[in-house]
Amino acid sequence: MNKLEQQFKKTKQQQAILAALGLAERNSILRDLAAAIGSHRKQILRANAVDLKNLKRLEMRDRLLLNPKRVTDMAQGLLDLAKQPEVLNKVLETRKPKNGLVIKKITVPLGVLGIIYESRPNVTIDLAGLAIRSGNALVLKGGSEAYQSNKVLVGLVHQVLKKHRLPPDLVYLIKPKDRWQKVLLNARGLVDVIIPRGSNGLINWVRQNSKIPVIETGAGVCHTFVDERVDAKKAAEIIFNAKTQRPDVCNALDTLVIHRQASKKVLPVLIELFNNFNQKDLVSRVTLDTKRVGIEIFADEGSYGVLKNIYPARFLHQARLSDYGKEFLSLKMSIKTVKSFNEGLDFINHYTSGHSEAILSRDEKHISRFLNEIDAAAVYTNASTRFTDGGEYGFGAEVGISTQKLHARGPMGLEALTSYKWVAKGDWIFRK
Repeated sequence: MNKLEQQFKKTKQQQAILAALGLAERNSILRDLAAAIGSHRKQILRANAVDLKNLKRLEMRDRLLLNPKRVTDMAQGLLDLAKQPEVLNKVLETRKPKNGLVIKKITVPLGVLGIIYESRPNVTIDLAGLAIRSGNALVLKGGSEAYQSNKVLVGLVHQVLKKHRLPPDLVYLIKPKDRWQKVLLNARGLVDVIIPRGSNGLINWVRQNSKIPVIETGAGVCHTFVDERVDAKKAAEIIFNAKTQRPDVCNALDTLVIHRQASKKVLPVLIELFNNFNQKDLVSRVTLDTKRVGIEIFADEGSYGVLKNIYPARFLHQARLSDYGKEFLSLKMSIKTVKSFNEGLDFINHYTSGHSEAILSRDEKHISRFLNEIDAAAVYTNASTRFTDGGEYGFGAEVGISTQKLHARGPMGLEALTSYKWVAKGDWIFRK
């Protein structure tokens, strides 16, 4: 057994200690961790500055960046988690069959969670908080580009665990130089579930190589469908938000699907918003280049004809087939014009990744059909796909957005980190 396997064994053995704690104690750990983050803000930001300095892929900058607000948000997320209802030891069902047993179905932790993720050091604290609150131990493999930030954050977790007389091995951070791939993905009996969180390539690689059950937080190829009957101004504002509010995240808009009757009304209003978009703050976070840039549009024939005279040519391209079904994670989007509601429905169902899809419409029949017939983890009517988030759903935080149907789907909060067991009590009986 190598060093990593020995570490995973320790984490597995000690998980029961955490699961046995009462709700008050687990909440106390979260509140103490929130306080530790607040009092060590400068140390966290210094470590993050080192990661940013060493970053080679500038398009990852915003995902890696920590600033005072994001540090404050990490601490607040822990406090929000502490306010969530208990998810452990809940009696989901009670049965009293004729054989004399009293059988209860009771929620329990999943066990040891192995999380593989890229950039986003704030996710480290989200994961630690969710695991502690749900009684799960944690093995973390963050991106090497965020290691200095993650090391400081996990160090704070360990300090708080020690304060509560708990073993720090409950939350373990794998080092970049560790040869972890085969060990982690083959750690059956030591790690109970693997959750990859990141690019489609990462998720596919984990799914293909893991011998441990995998919960996929898949790519977010997100569509917004503008129906024939729609308020042009309100529709444009929602599309604008879905694309620009945070373009590098999985619930941002990738493809606008628009009815041709609505395109002439909605697209000019949307382009006015795009043309007036003050991107200085966004661009400085992403590229350090504060010159004004634009949102690149890959337009099909129908929308290109509307846009070519009202949008800068350097940001407008004619769409190719490869521009659909694509997660851009940047200031890019594609547009597909459709002749009917049914064509739009078919297009989205063909290209969806099963993440988040929205319809903007005043036609209640079309809205009902969209909500019932689109196969995605989250479907919206007259709202931005940017709401697919554990915090926005009132979960406090999330492990990720699951795009599969077993064991969890959509934003994975505390309940998604539990399983159940059957507890049967008898009065000295045996089966006849």
